[in-house]
Amino acid sequence: MAAGAGPMFFPASPVAGDLCALAVSTCYAFSLLRIFEETATRGVFQQKLNRKLLHITFGLGFMLFWPLFSSGIQGAVIAAIVPGVNILKVLLIGLGMVKDEATVKSMSRFGDYRELIKGPMYYAITLTLCCAIYWRTSPIAIAGICNLCAGDGIADIIGRRFGKKRIPYNGDKSFAGSIAMAAAGFISSVGYMYYFSMFGFIEKSLKLVGGFLVVSIASALIESHPISTKFDDNLMVPLACVLLGTLVFS
Repeated sequence: MAAGAGPMFFPASPVAGDLCALAVSTCYAFSLLRIFEETATRGVFQQKLNRKLLHITFGLGFMLFWPLFSSGIQGAVIAAIVPGVNILKVLLIGLGMVKDEATVKSMSRFGDYRELIKGPMYYAITLTLCCAIYWRTSPIAIAGICNLCAGDGIADIIGRRFGKKRIPYNGDKSFAGSIAMAAAGFISSVGYMYYFSMFGFIEKSLKLVGGFLVVSIASALIESHPISTKFDDNLMVPLACVLLGTLVFS
C-alpha cells in the first residue's frame, strides 16, 4: 500500500472510507472501554490490575486499525478522533462536571475522579498526538505508544507480582518491573514495525530494531526514576520516547 493510497474501505472515496474506518475503530474503543467498566464495577479484577489491562489493550488495539485509514493528514486526523474524544471525556469527569463512576473505577488507581485529569488524560493525549502528528509511517509513533501501553502496563503488573528486589534510587520501583517494561516495549515495537511493513507504511530494518531497543531501555530507566513518580509515567515515558526517538530515528 503506497504512501498516498486510499483507505481499505472505498479506496476511490477517501472521505467515505475514512468515515467507515472511524466507525469500526470507534466501535472497538467503545466496546473495550465498556468491558473494562463492567469488570471494574463487578470487581472481576483488582482495581489496579483492571486499570493496567485497559492501559495495555486500548492503545495497542487502536493501532491495529490504522491500516484501515487513508494515508496522509486526512487519515491521521480522522483516526485521531478516537482517542481525542477520550481527552474530552476524562477532562469532564476529572473536573467533576460529569459523573461516571464506572469510568472512574476502570481508569483510576484509587477511585478518585480527579485522577483522570492526570494519567488517563496524558495517555489519551499521547495516543492522539502520536496518531495525528507522527502516524503509521513513523517509528516514533510506534515506540511512543508501545512503550507507554505495553511497556508501562506490563512493568506495573510484573513489578507488583515479582518485584521483590527494589531499585536503589527509587524504592517504589523494582528491577523486575523495569526489565519487563524494556522487554515489553521493545518486543511490541518490533511487532508493530513488522505489522506496518506488511502494508508498506514502514520499511523494516535492523537499524530500526536497534533504535527501538535503545528507546525502550531509556523509557524503562525514565519510568524507574523518581521524576516519573512526581510528574506521572503517562507523561514522562511518551516525552522520553519522542525526544530520544527524534534523535535515534533521524
